[in-house]
This record gives sequence, C-alpha cells and structure tokens, in this order.
Amino acid sequence: MRRILFNPLCWLVALAFLAPVNVLKAGEGDGPRGHKHTIGIKATSAKATAKAAAFAEEVAALYEQINLKETGLTKKAFEYALKGYYYMLEHHWLSKTNILSICDLSQSSRNKRLYVLDLEQKTVLVNTYVAHGRNSGMEYARSFSNNPSSHKTSLGFYVTQDTYFGSNGLSLKIRGMENGFNDRATGRNIVVHGSEYVGPDYLQMNGVSGRSYGCPAIPADESQEIIDLIKEGSCLFIYHPTKRYITRSKILNG
Repeated sequence: MRRILFNPLCWLVALAFLAPVNVLKAGEGDGPRGHKHTIGIKATSAKATAKAAAFAEEVAALYEQINLKETGLTKKAFEYALKGYYYMLEHHWLSKTNILSICDLSQSSRNKRLYVLDLEQKTVLVNTYVAHGRNSGMEYARSFSNNPSSHKTSLGFYVTQDTYFGSNGLSLKIRGMENGFNDRATGRNIVVHGSEYVGPDYLQMNGVSGRSYGCPAIPADESQEIIDLIKEGSCLFIYHPTKRYITRSKILNG
C-alpha cells in the first residue's frame, strides 16, 4: 500500500481556496471606525438630498408667487439665477440684496426677456426688451464669448456698479464675476445702456431687436428707470442653456 504523506503547504493552499472569502470595502466592518465612516457618508448624502429638495421647493414656490410663468421667464432660468444669487449673497458680493435681474437669452429677441425682480416684495419691477451681441446671433443668441472685440454676449453672473454718461447716454458699469466667462467685461466696456435699436418701435419696423457689441442694451426710454433700480451692487444674470457654461460655471456648481 502506498503511504500518503502529509504536506502542510498543500493543505494550506487547499484551505485558502475552500475557505469562504469575506472582502471588506474601505471603511466597512464591525469596528467603530468603519461604522462611524459609513454613518458619516449616509448623513452627508441625506443632508445634501434634503437641501436640494428644500431649494427645489423654494424655486417652485417663488416662481408661482411672482407669476413668472405669465411673463415668459423659464423656470430653469429662474432656478439657475436664484442659485447664483444665493452663492453671491454667501460670498458678500452684493450690497443691494433685494434685486435680481435676469436676461433670459433662451428666448427670441422679439420677447420681453429682461426681468428685474424684487425678491423681498416678490414682484416683477420691470419686464422689457434687451439686446444681445451682434455676433451672438440674429433673432436668437446662440454663440457667446469673453474675448475682446468678439462683439458677442458674455454669459454668467455680474455685480452692478456705478453709472456714467458716455456715447450712449446714461450707462451702468457691470463687473463679471466668472473667470473664463465674463471676467473681461470691464476691459471690453460691457455696460447696461439705453438704445433706440431696442424696443417696440424698432421691432415693428425691423421684425427683431437690434444687436449690440456685447452689451445688454435696453430701450432708451426705460434706461433711466432700470439703471436706477439695479445700480450699485445688485445681481445681474445673463442666461442661456449652453452646456459649456452650465457645467463649468463655478457659481452654479459651487
């Protein structure tokens, strides 16, 4: 009879394959450290979910209270505007905190697509026409740039500054707050100003609003009122659902 020899190494290898495997992910386990880590992740996720839900509810409530659907402002534009507005409040960039202005460039230039809102009173103070840059498109703005001499609109969030009288009369300086999107606005002389190529009379004659060199130009006969309302530290948001801006804006994704 052949003698079967006991080889300890072979038995260890066999047991390694036969034994049940219990692989723990990092941070998991019965120990107190892994347990606390798992609870921490769940708590953070739950907090973020609750915060997002609360913000969505606030957007929906304000959108309805201010009757923004009736004015044509898209809910998505308002949602992004409010998110950026809160970001700017938290960073103490605004001194006129009740005013939020939105240029909804997803709309035709035939539409009244500038909205000046009073968030404290929950009302629309102004709803009127606004021009986009001549190289951004004809009736619809489709292309945007931060480059000098591009004659295109720059998207994003701005803080209004002081006024001056220039070649377009009373004008309002605005400071672009988003690197890569509108931070060259001051150097490009992008300002809010009145113009005769924006408004119902020009539309009746030409079918679409005139276009600027990149400035959010407004009807000349309304410029004094609008500039006085929004000057000196309020939030101005120039919106378009361009994927590059929506996904890369630090203000919207901060």
